[in-house]
Amino acid sequence: MDILDIIKEYIFYNWILILILSAFAIILVITSFLDKKAEKRLFTLIIIVLLLSIVFFAEYRISDNTNYVLARKILIAIRYSATPFILAHVIYTLVRRIRPFVYIPAGVLLLLDIISVPTGILFTINESTNKLVHFPVIGYLPYIIAGLYCTFLIYILIARSNKRAMEIVPIIFLAVAFVSGVAFPFIYESQFLLIFCTIIAVALFVYYVFSILQLAKKDALTGLLNRQAYYGEVTDYSKDITAIISLDMNGLKQLNDTQGHAAGDEALVVLSVCFVRACKIRQSVYRMGGDEFAIVCRKTTEEEVVKLIERINKYVDETDYSVSIGYSYHEPGTIKTDDLLKASDESMYSNKADYYKNKDRRNN
Repeated sequence: MDILDIIKEYIFYNWILILILSAFAIILVITSFLDKKAEKRLFTLIIIVLLLSIVFFAEYRISDNTNYVLARKILIAIRYSATPFILAHVIYTLVRRIRPFVYIPAGVLLLLDIISVPTGILFTINESTNKLVHFPVIGYLPYIIAGLYCTFLIYILIARSNKRAMEIVPIIFLAVAFVSGVAFPFIYESQFLLIFCTIIAVALFVYYVFSILQLAKKDALTGLLNRQAYYGEVTDYSKDITAIISLDMNGLKQLNDTQGHAAGDEALVVLSVCFVRACKIRQSVYRMGGDEFAIVCRKTTEEEVVKLIERINKYVDETDYSVSIGYSYHEPGTIKTDDLLKASDESMYSNKADYYKNKDRRNN
C-alpha cells in the first residue's frame, strides 16, 4: 500500500475527528469569550489531539506486523505519555488559577515511558505473539495517572462551580467521556486506537458549547453568575432563600489607579475563586457589577451562613486582597428578597466603613 492509500485510510477513519476539531477551531475564532491565553491553549490542544490521532492510527496500522516491534514501542510510549499531558493541559486551560505544577506527574510518566522502550519496565511487546505486555502493577501506571488526572479535573470543576445543574451536567458529560477514554483500552484493545482522539475532541467541544450557552447567565471575567441571572432566578418571595451575603472588594479603585485595570481584573478573579471555594451546595455566587458580589443561600441555617463567611475570610486572607462582608438572614418567605439584599448591603457598607476607619487610624 503506497503513502496516498495510507493517507486516504487515515482520513476515512478520522474524518469525524477532523470535522469536530475544525468546528472547534472555527467556533473558538467567532465566539472568543475566553482570554487570549486560554484561547491559545485550546488551539494548542486542538493541534495536539490532531497529531496524536496520527500516532494512534500509525500504531493501529502496525499492531499486527511483527516487523515493526521497535516502532510500535515508540508509538506506545508517545501514546501513554500524551494522554496524561492532554488531561493536564485541559486542567491548565479550563481551571482558573492552576499552576504549571499540574504537568509534573505527566512529565515523570514521560521519562518512564522513554526508559521503558529499551528496558520494558512499564510495557513491552511479546515478539512471538506480537501482543502488548504490561509489567505487573507498575505497567498500568499510565492508566492510573490518566485516571487520577480525570478525577482531579472533575473534582476541581465541580468544586469551583456554582453547584447548579447548568454547570454540573456538562461536567458529568466531560467525566463520562474521559473515563471511557481511559477504560476502553481494556474493553476493545487495539480497536480503541481509532476512536480515542475523537472521544477527547467530542468531550471538549461539547463542554465548550455548553460554556457558550451559559454566557447569558455568566460573568465573562470571573465565570460567576451575573446580575441578569440573579434577577432572573431570585423572586420577591423565594420560598427557599434564607440568607443573602453581600461582598465588596476593598481598594479596587486605588489598585486600578496605581497598577492598572489588568491588576484590578486579576484581583476580582482571585476573589471570585475564594468565594466559590467557600460555598457549598445551595449557595450560589453572583457578580452584581464592578467589585460587588452577592451569595444567595437556599435552605441554609444562620450557623451555616456564619461558617460560610468564616471560610471566605480564611481564603481571602491567603491573598493580597480584602473584602467587606455583610449578611441578612430571615425565615424563608417572611420578607421580600429585595429587602433581604438591601439589609445585607447595609451590613456590608457598615463593615466597609469600619475597614477604612481602622485603615486611616493605622496610617495615622
